[in-house]
Amino acid sequence: MGSSVYREVQQTSMNAEGAGLLSEFDLHLFNEGTHVQLHEKLDAQPVAVNGTEGTHFAVWAPNAQRVFVAGDFNGWNNRTHPLGPLGQSGIWSGFIPHAGPGAAYRYHLISRHHGYELDRFDPLGFRQKNSRSRPR
Repeated sequence: MGSSVYREVQQTSMNAEGAGLLSEFDLHLFNEGTHVQLHEKLDAQPVAVNGTEGTHFAVWAPNAQRVFVAGDFNGWNNRTHPLGPLGQSGIWSGFIPHAGPGAAYRYHLISRHHGYELDRFDPLGFRQKNSRSRPR
């Protein structure tokens, strides 16, 4: 691996939705409102899955029907990197290979209510872009 900022996550613990950083116990604590280290689980976390460096994204969007990540790593395409829901927690999560630390990003949400769509900043994130400054 090229950089020490990546936390190694084994493929067996990273399911299709990318839940490798969020255990059942994390979800339990989150759902009861007592998780005190959400900053280590949500947001964009650099990880390596079986040697492939990338970023694990997780955001709480309880009224979303679909959630995507758009960023400078995918040309701000808001449909190419979907996240998956983690049970009934309202958390959406996923691993994006080759999206590295410092990448600018935002979440694109499609609501369960009439399909309303919006771009949302990560409340725990540091490098994000609003839709007005998005490259065209």
